[in-house]
Amino acid sequence: MSAPFQRLEKLNTKECLWLYVLRILADKPLHAYVLRSEIKKRYGFLPGTVTAYKVLYLLKKDGFVKKTQKGRTVVYSITPKGKRELQKAVDFYKKRIELLEVKK
Repeated sequence: MSAPFQRLEKLNTKECLWLYVLRILADKPLHAYVLRSEIKKRYGFLPGTVTAYKVLYLLKKDGFVKKTQKGRTVVYSITPKGKRELQKAVDFYKKRIELLEVKK
C-alpha cells in the first residue's frame, strides 16, 4: 500500500469510528464489546477497547446514542438524532465519490 492510501484508509476507518458505530447500531442495539467484534467482521479493522468506549461515551453525551441497562449488561442504541447524523455522513461520502470519480 502507498503512504497516501494508508493515510486515507486510517482517516476513514479508525479516526472516523463514530460512523461505523452508528451504522451498526442502526441495525440493532449492542453491547460495546460485541460492537468492536462487529466492526472487525463487517469492516475489517478492530478498534481499541478504550477507543470504542470513548466514542460511545461521546456519542451518548451528544445525544447520538443512548444506553440502557439489561441486567448487568449495558446496551447502546442509535437515537433519531444519530440516524440523521449517519445519513449526513453517507451523503457526504456519496458526494465525495462523485467528485473524485475518474471519468473514462
